[in-house]
Amino acid sequence: DLFGSRNKEETILRESPDSRLNRTRAMTESLQYKGCLQGHRNWVTSIATTYEQSNLVVSASRDKSVMIWELTPEGETPGYARRSLNGHGECVSSVTLSSDGQFALSGSWDKTMRLWDLNTGSTVRTFHGHTKDVNSVAFSGDNRQIVSGSR
Repeated sequence: DLFGSRNKEETILRESPDSRLNRTRAMTESLQYKGCLQGHRNWVTSIATTYEQSNLVVSASRDKSVMIWELTPEGETPGYARRSLNGHGECVSSVTLSSDGQFALSGSWDKTMRLWDLNTGSTVRTFHGHTKDVNSVAFSGDNRQIVSGSR
């Protein structure tokens, strides 16, 4: 399910200034559930979005694919699948977006990472070297480096 929000107060209490607590309450009170995006054929393992393109979402799944979604906040449905990215041979366990939303990086149980051009849907590069499943991937803040973790 995609949670644009829920209409109940879910306040996480920490030792923080009252102003932060009030902002948290205001945000959670305005969140509303928008619906479910359907397209993967197995469990979703990772979801990512970016500030630069707030209606763009990517998701990874045990069905060996990465999906690109376009959210439609004012539409009748919560969004639609723009494209399915295929090429991994096993479950895709992690996905992240570059800060500009032009590229995605995915990690898979096939021991590889793939850098995807989201405009064309093609693999720019496949990274080999892990000897076990890749469980987590990330871009550096300036998008010049990638990091990954495996078991």
